[in-house]
Amino acid sequence: MAQILAASPTCQMKLTKPSPIASSKLWSSVMLKQKKQNSSKLRSFKVMALQSDNSTINRVESLLNLDTKPFTDRIIAEYIWIGGSGIDLRSKSRTLEKPVEDPSELPKWNYDGSSTGQAPGEDSEVILYPQAIFRDPFRGGNNILVICDTYTPAGEPIPTNKRARAAEIFSNKKVNEEIPWFGIEQEYTLLQPNVNWPLGWPVGAYPGPQGPYYCGVGAEKSWGRDISDAHYKACLYAGINISGTNGEVMPGQWEFQVGPSVGIEAGDHVWCARYLLERITEQAGVVLTLDPKPIDGDWNGAGCHTNYSTKSMREEGGFDVIKKAILNLSLRHMEHISAYGEGNERRLTGKHETASIDQFSWGVANRGCSIRVGRDTEKKGKGYLEDRRPASNMDPYIVTSLLAETTLLWEPTLEAEALAAQKLSLKV
Repeated sequence: MAQILAASPTCQMKLTKPSPIASSKLWSSVMLKQKKQNSSKLRSFKVMALQSDNSTINRVESLLNLDTKPFTDRIIAEYIWIGGSGIDLRSKSRTLEKPVEDPSELPKWNYDGSSTGQAPGEDSEVILYPQAIFRDPFRGGNNILVICDTYTPAGEPIPTNKRARAAEIFSNKKVNEEIPWFGIEQEYTLLQPNVNWPLGWPVGAYPGPQGPYYCGVGAEKSWGRDISDAHYKACLYAGINISGTNGEVMPGQWEFQVGPSVGIEAGDHVWCARYLLERITEQAGVVLTLDPKPIDGDWNGAGCHTNYSTKSMREEGGFDVIKKAILNLSLRHMEHISAYGEGNERRLTGKHETASIDQFSWGVANRGCSIRVGRDTEKKGKGYLEDRRPASNMDPYIVTSLLAETTLLWEPTLEAEALAAQKLSLKV
């Protein structure tokens, strides 16, 4: 907690009861303040207020940590869905009579879509369809988190439901046979509350220039590590396929990776991981932003690089398949850009490890390209590609399904293919 507390005293995560040492320090602090006061009534009030606050916190914590299993088979299911902005998360809880293991065992539910920007007031009911289950690290026990998508009462996906279209693409026989793998690198920025300024930064001012912060260690280089670590463990507990985490180039910015995940599972896992991060930062009193360029100037933006491969790419001769995929991606560049996140034009400038938003490029081990191929993939002649264009606020259902559609289902004309291959110096 040292990194968080150094930035703001409101960032303290109340996960455990205060230790006797911590309590002693609190009381010592109060007594020192008392000596500076002239009014005994004021001193008495402050001590009583502190006692009351600690007592209330302890009582609430004891209730939050209650184990209900010895007394009932009933569990709590937290239904989670994407709100009207397409990036905000909403959730509400309901009681189930017994533990469940599969989404098909769960009832559909509804909510007021007029309060989330997803339905008019005169016809506000939106239906939640349970799609994926994760263990609940906040409530523990048999309690669960439920990722849902959203439909009209007539059973039609509402406009913000991007999962439904993604599920159609991933259920396509040609796509399904290629077993598409995704590894998603979610970058995010932690902000101090009320001031919307990065965690650890002096308010209204700047730390030293970028360089020492990427994967950095130490109080002067790493701010927010406890949030990253808490999130990492919460994801593992929940059953999310999280594969790693690291501090990023801009201080106060972090990244976690999800995958390799197959098909629609990638989107479900990233959205649930985002939900956990929102809840953890809520508890810590820190603001989470997925803005792709939270700070203007000579500071890195935040992306959501998406690593992608198919069965054919992973087999012998796969590099040729990767090159064909790159060619297709070049011909649909602007279509992908338009779906890769709001505000991405502020990030994709050709600087700070990005390519220009207007120009498609690819390269081996080049982080300034739209598509990067790793040295290991080039050497082995098979592997995967990394799409570096998606912004941190992208919808993983859209990005993953669009990659599969463009590389597996969409076919360019022979003329367009030849011109693109010549332009990109690709021998396909």
